[in-house]
This record gives sequence, C-alpha cells and structure tokens, in this order.
Amino acid sequence: MDVVTGAFSFTGRYIAARLLELGGEVRTLTRHPQSASPFGTQVQAFPLDFDAEMLTERLRGAETLYNTYWIRSPRGDLTFDRVLANTATLLGAAREAGVRRVVQLSVSNASASSALPYFRAKALAEEALSSSGLSHAIVRPTLVFAREDVLVNNIAWLLRRLPLFVVPGSGDYTLQPVAVEDVAELAVRAGLAEDAMVLDSAGPDIFSFDEFVRLLREAVGSRATIVHARPRIAHALSALAGSVMRDTLVTRAELTGLMQELLTSKAAPTGTRRFADWLRENTDSVGRSYVSERLRNWS
Repeated sequence: MDVVTGAFSFTGRYIAARLLELGGEVRTLTRHPQSASPFGTQVQAFPLDFDAEMLTERLRGAETLYNTYWIRSPRGDLTFDRVLANTATLLGAAREAGVRRVVQLSVSNASASSALPYFRAKALAEEALSSSGLSHAIVRPTLVFAREDVLVNNIAWLLRRLPLFVVPGSGDYTLQPVAVEDVAELAVRAGLAEDAMVLDSAGPDIFSFDEFVRLLREAVGSRATIVHARPRIAHALSALAGSVMRDTLVTRAELTGLMQELLTSKAAPTGTRRFADWLRENTDSVGRSYVSERLRNWS
C-alpha cells in the first residue's frame, strides 16, 4: 500500500493513477476529503490535518509516501513557514509509522539561497527530507503541463479571448515543459528504488517564452497580437485580469522565476512526451475554460 498526498488534485492524481495501473493499493491524504474521487472506491481518502498522532495511524502500513503537499503562494495564516512545519510533521509521522520510502515533489532549481520564497522553501523542504533519516527521493519538475494545469491552460484562455497578449521583457528567457505523465512515471520509479536521489523532471524540448506563447497562439487559432512590455507593467496587467477573475494569474515571484530561467533544467531530460505533440492532440480543449487555482486549492 502506498500513500499519495493530494491524489484528487493535480500531480498527485497522476501518481495515484500510475500506482493503480501497476496493481498497487493507494490511500490518499487530502485537504479535500469530501471531493468527488476520480478513482471511485479504489482510493481510500483521509483528511490531511497535520495532527502527528492521526497522521502516523493513517500512514501505518504504507510502503511509500508520495508527497505533493505544497502551496503556490501564501494565503492568510498558511505561509511557507507553516507549510514547512506541516511537512516536518508529515515526515516525522512517516518515520514513526515505519514508511519505507518518501518521494517528495519539489521544483527545478530549488535553492536555499534563492531570493524567491517559493524556490527557497522548496529547498528547505528538501533539506528536511534529506535529514529525516528516511529513505528518499526528490523529484524536481520544471513547468508541468496537462489538461488540468493552470499556467498553460490560462495562457491559451487569454489568447482565445483578448486582442493582445503581453510578454514580460524580451521573451527570450527559456522554459522546459514536462508532461505530468512523465513526472508521475519518474516519481513512481524513484519510489521503487532504494538509494537517496535528486532527479530533475524535464521534457525533451526547450522554448523561449516568446516561442512558447506563439506556439500556443497558433494551436488555438488566436489572432492576438503579441507585444512586449516591462515586467512590472506585465504583472500589473496580470493582476488586473486576476482581479476580474477573482484569482491569481501569476505572482510576481513566479514571473521573476520564469525570467531567471528557473523552469529550465541543467540536467539531461527525463521526459519523452513533447509539448507540441500534446498541443496538437488537445487543440480543441486547451484554454476553452478558465482554470481557477483559488477554486481548486482554497474552496
């Protein structure tokens, strides 16, 4: 039996699906235990409430814990510091429960010295796992794409509806999209291993952001004019659009990380699925409706 945090959400759902394909038994710890399960009765759900004693009982008997728990940005009293404390509680419970191995989802180019809170906190979570005494693997995805993802879908959504699309700065900074299926398959392989490892999960293609947006524009048949603007202007326009949607399209830190090429791996690609191929297969659906991060994770 394996445990996946967030098996009803995004990356965790694909990890759980891969484990089920391999004939495993899966349990999930979720912040939304009452949500409709995409797996019917195949996956038993328990609340992810960070009570150490309860977590230990829910993890007891698990072979591997796949931890996708995280936040995109702070909201109310749920800060990155709180998430790190919760992660420490989860790892302590896994150790107490006798879990054999933990696979933790991180992010490409995580660094404890980063000025960007998301990337710094991810690195601190990696350090907590590395020092936990647990057999472990850390998987570091770049930009994950799928039908359910937020960034790719909502760029396409904007391109379908607006006459202009604003690219921050020159647009020549790079990103390296990776299919969520490739991330899940790598995570499961890492879970079956024994050695401590840190693995980047990145797709086979690297695009400049300008090329990436133009590829999306062509795929969805958009006639939007692509213009370039200073990053602060692009972020202000994004914040304005976000206020209309009552959501956050992109944070300033996410924009900075993108422009610093933190979503491009320095390692050899591990994924095989090409973004352009996926776009051709999903042209009719990508960007048809807006994906709200607020509704997905905070409602």
